[in-house]
Amino acid sequence: MAPTLACPRPYGSPRTFWLVSEPVALCVDIGSTYTKAVAVDLSSGRLLGTADHPTTIESDVLVGLDAVRRELAGCAADPQLLVCSSAGGGLRLAVVGYEREISAEAGHRAALSAGARVVHVSAGRLDAAGLVVLLEAAPDVVLLVGGTDGGESSVLLHNAAALASAGLAVPVVVAGNAHVRQEVCACLEQHGVTVVATANVLPDIGELDPEPARAAIRGVFLDHVIGGKGLSADPGFAGLVRAVTPDAVLDGVAVLAEELRNAAGVAASHVRTAGSVVVVDVGGATTDVYCVLSPDAEQAMLGREAVGVPSHRRTVEGDLGLRWSADALLAAAAEQRLLTESEGDSLGGWVAARGVISESPLRDEDHAYELRLAGLAVMIALRRHVRAETAYGVTGAAGASARSASTVVLSGGAIRHASPTERDTLIATVLADRGGARSVQLDAEVSCDSRYVLAAAGLLAKDFPAAAHGLVRTVSLLP
Repeated sequence: MAPTLACPRPYGSPRTFWLVSEPVALCVDIGSTYTKAVAVDLSSGRLLGTADHPTTIESDVLVGLDAVRRELAGCAADPQLLVCSSAGGGLRLAVVGYEREISAEAGHRAALSAGARVVHVSAGRLDAAGLVVLLEAAPDVVLLVGGTDGGESSVLLHNAAALASAGLAVPVVVAGNAHVRQEVCACLEQHGVTVVATANVLPDIGELDPEPARAAIRGVFLDHVIGGKGLSADPGFAGLVRAVTPDAVLDGVAVLAEELRNAAGVAASHVRTAGSVVVVDVGGATTDVYCVLSPDAEQAMLGREAVGVPSHRRTVEGDLGLRWSADALLAAAAEQRLLTESEGDSLGGWVAARGVISESPLRDEDHAYELRLAGLAVMIALRRHVRAETAYGVTGAAGASARSASTVVLSGGAIRHASPTERDTLIATVLADRGGARSVQLDAEVSCDSRYVLAAAGLLAKDFPAAAHGLVRTVSLLP
């Protein structure tokens, strides 16, 4: 199928379309590499303009935020500012659970759906060696889970005591056995640990309830983490950020999925898969795969395994970024035999010479290298996502797997700023991959989020749903 493409523009040049008198939102994503802004007419969801600027981590991220605001000042005199952020590498989260196959896995899946990068998962009783490994992972937040409500509680209590005695300097979200929740929280709080209690991620066997934990993790990130990474000297910065970027994107993907279902109607050929959408977002620090299933697919998953699979799910690959983790991306590509030795040497030399951040426009040869890295990241991330689904027992029945998605959307700076021909080449390369990615995209329509609107749609979704849906409809994301 021919992808939907839009004309690119070089880094640094503004894209302002028109000034309107209606209320306007300025949706900003402060990423690890670039700060991106989208101006949206709140009355219709019409896209008014976009801008980006290298994220100014080394000075103050508000410098980059102010730069994109100035670029889009012509869209509205006083726009409403909606901000998400993954600067500083996003949210690093460790999961401590009871059994790896049950409670730890439930916590892991809840964490991924919260937009976190899971840097450590442990199961069973934490000992001294286990605590060392956990602390070396340097999480921003620990998610402590274990046991069903009214079930086994000794491991949860033991792990709370172990964390309390470890001098933990990060918040702990407690989402385990509700019958001992008060005792667990008291143990941690007595040792000065910041604690947020929420409902059990696994209240009963076969019953996964990730939403309360997801909301709690998001709240902890916004209240206790985002302001503590040294990203801005302005104490008001933390108050500006209302979502972790991957969380906002996942909400935007859900808006897109609903629009796809509306567009497909009830045609018999689309009932099973319409509205099941996969988005691959290639960033500077990570590559994320989002999968939102149709309602029929959700029903197909019920009761199929001990730990249910969330209908809105995400996998994050912290070693597949184009900037911060480019060396690890090349190593993963070599391991999967996606590179010849000479091509690996050529790409490695370019990565070493380029560095992480550059404010200079990319040359033609730079575009070619970056797009090759983006293609590798997409292929490996999709392979891993499909492999993870297989491990979870998802077979693809009734659209329950990414393999059955009706739509695949590619996103990320390298893809947004590519020419139509370059995007065609990238998509063809990914479609031709027979290591796992091809099975995801074989029967799907492919489009590109060339204006980076999914994060913006997610930021709008709660308070301005009509604008969120209008934005998705008007930027040619629908096949």
